[in-house]
Amino acid sequence: MELSLPLDQMTTSEKLRAIEAIWDDLQRTPEALPSPPWHATVLENRERRIQEGGARFTPWNEAKRAIRERVHEDQDP
Repeated sequence: MELSLPLDQMTTSEKLRAIEAIWDDLQRTPEALPSPPWHATVLENRERRIQEGGARFTPWNEAKRAIRERVHEDQDP
């Protein structure tokens, strides 16, 4: 199936909502998403930085809110 979205006509906010909808759907079957070999290494490095106190993270809901706020700021005239 070929999917065509009018990306050139969509706002950034609409594109982000589309990405979020796709991601939400993909999360329903995580076993169907194979991780590439390099992914384990990246995750191990991030975990080590967190344990060493060299990294911090933002809960996903807060990160999405912050992204949306920045997107809306960029769209204001």
